[in-house]
Amino acid sequence: MPSPILSRSLSRRGLLGLSGLAAIAVTATACSTGAAGTAGGASTGSTASFPVTVKHIYGETVIEKQPTRVATVSWVNDDVALALGVVPVAVPKNEWGGNEAGSTPWKDAKLAELGASWGSEKAPVQYSEADGINAAEIAKAAPDLILAAYSGLKQEDYDKLSKIAPVVAFPEVAYGTPWQESTRLIGKALGKDAEAEKVIADLEARISEEAAKYPVAGKTFIYGNLEPAKGDGVNVYTASDNRPRFLSQLGMELAPIVVEKTGDSKEFYLPWSAEKADELASDVFVTWVPDAKTAKQITADPLLSQIPALKKGALVADSDNTLTLSVSAASPLSLPYALEKFLPLLGAAAEKA
Repeated sequence: MPSPILSRSLSRRGLLGLSGLAAIAVTATACSTGAAGTAGGASTGSTASFPVTVKHIYGETVIEKQPTRVATVSWVNDDVALALGVVPVAVPKNEWGGNEAGSTPWKDAKLAELGASWGSEKAPVQYSEADGINAAEIAKAAPDLILAAYSGLKQEDYDKLSKIAPVVAFPEVAYGTPWQESTRLIGKALGKDAEAEKVIADLEARISEEAAKYPVAGKTFIYGNLEPAKGDGVNVYTASDNRPRFLSQLGMELAPIVVEKTGDSKEFYLPWSAEKADELASDVFVTWVPDAKTAKQITADPLLSQIPALKKGALVADSDNTLTLSVSAASPLSLPYALEKFLPLLGAAAEKA
């Protein structure tokens, strides 16, 4: 079975590992109370004038006035809204990599900061996306804006949601929007352009500051998926994916072999034969594993063990789903968590390179 981080449609939205998802019951009463008051905070400190027009893959969306009831789909979008001080009225549950509340540590912390902790009057309503976009539950929340700047929204999804409220879709590649671009798009839609730029500048500075504490600058890397005992069990992520983008921001360099084989492709990953694992040359190799046992199987696999970085012990094999999510679905809220928890693992591997 493919790893939870293999495909955009399955891994990012499904299996970033979303097998066996549990549905959540969402009541109409909760939707009606929601976080309308807090979402209305979008106007606080805003100097933007409406209407504003946001361009995306399905055309242009005109937002006539300051949104006061924001709903989100997929990952990242709710994180960005929260980072900009806006509590959505409705958000998808984190059904992979989430905690008992169907949330994440970084989201919990920001909601508490904004006075909208789970269970409180201002907390967002949660709905399941186990079976795809949940238009019915979104409609119950009566939003005046739906954020999907980072998503895999299809044309039919966009058309359906647009009957509920204006929709901000992704700009070009499904699940491929860089966190900076998601922040700018959502900032514009919320009338918070200046705030968005500050969030981006502050986080980019923090990334540089934290990266300087570890020997990662200039080291080459491959971020991929490894499945032992499978001839086709290797996939490597390209520069179009947010995982390599994050490592590049840390000052690392995507391995030349990946750059060469990617060419002009916009695909987020490259399939790779395990028989050619020895050609995957880089200083560090980063992967996701379901457990420590799988990590040992990878290093013992007769083919995968020929990967140069593995021979040096420069392997990061993360088995923490929440940590994987913080990098895979990179957002202004998740990346500080990744800097704290993931960067030390990367630094330790880089020391062995």
